[in-house]
Amino acid sequence: MKPESRWIPLCKVDDPIAPHGNALEVEGRPVALFMVDGCRYATSNICTHQLALMTDGYVEGAFVDCPMHQGRFHIPTGAPQGRPVTKPLRTYALRIEGDTVLIDMTEPLPSDTPEQEPVHCPRP
Repeated sequence: MKPESRWIPLCKVDDPIAPHGNALEVEGRPVALFMVDGCRYATSNICTHQLALMTDGYVEGAFVDCPMHQGRFHIPTGAPQGRPVTKPLRTYALRIEGDTVLIDMTEPLPSDTPEQEPVHCPRP
């Protein structure tokens, strides 16, 4: 049975997001908040290969490169894009309520490989 979602305030909708992403901490966990094509995405801020902050890396389009060994991840899915990384980044669902961006901090089931839905994109 899937656990119930735990939505936690992350930031305000109008908070700026740096080109390399924002480093945040939620319930003691390092989270990276990225903006890709006008949509917000949240991932773990720790590389799955070595202990490096993803927000210290290089962001190009929908990809972030780890600053330590240049392992590349797809931001919306967390999928690794080649060596040396082989394990995906944890991704977190986001939603907007009023002027607040919320993050779902529910622990995933071991078999879950969540892909973020871009439901948190600003509407024209």
